[in-house]
Amino acid sequence: MLEVHDWTQLSPFATIAKMIDLMTLFIKIMLISIVLVSVMNVMIMAVFERIREIGTIAAIGTPPSRILSLFLAEGLMLGIAGTVAGTLLSLAAIFGINLWQPTFNFGMQQNLVMAPTIATGDVLTIVALVVAVAVIASLQPAWKASRMDPITALRHV
Repeated sequence: MLEVHDWTQLSPFATIAKMIDLMTLFIKIMLISIVLVSVMNVMIMAVFERIREIGTIAAIGTPPSRILSLFLAEGLMLGIAGTVAGTLLSLAAIFGINLWQPTFNFGMQQNLVMAPTIATGDVLTIVALVVAVAVIASLQPAWKASRMDPITALRHV
């Protein structure tokens, strides 16, 4: 009789491929958490440095939703600027490696050429994810700024 097996049962590299996929997932989670902490740190410092200004605009009648949207817009712009810089830097690195074409040996295979590529869909997904994380990270500082008491904020030294 005939038996049908998929490649994961027949290939010894299936477990290695699963480990690489899991390691890639952990690297992505780590990078997202770095973006989250970095943007939140910048936004918290922006709120602390502008307490008097927040109190002033709140005292003249600016609604809390407007103050919230100002800090969310700042977080969005921070995310967009960082994403553009990171994307350009990584695409330039990929282009440079493709121009250099370094070779290496892996096991019995000799003179393997490194030629990295990245799909446009992957770049767009990462861009959207980083911008979304930047906006989410700016929510807590923006919420704090919008709920500040104007009198207390104006007294802040």
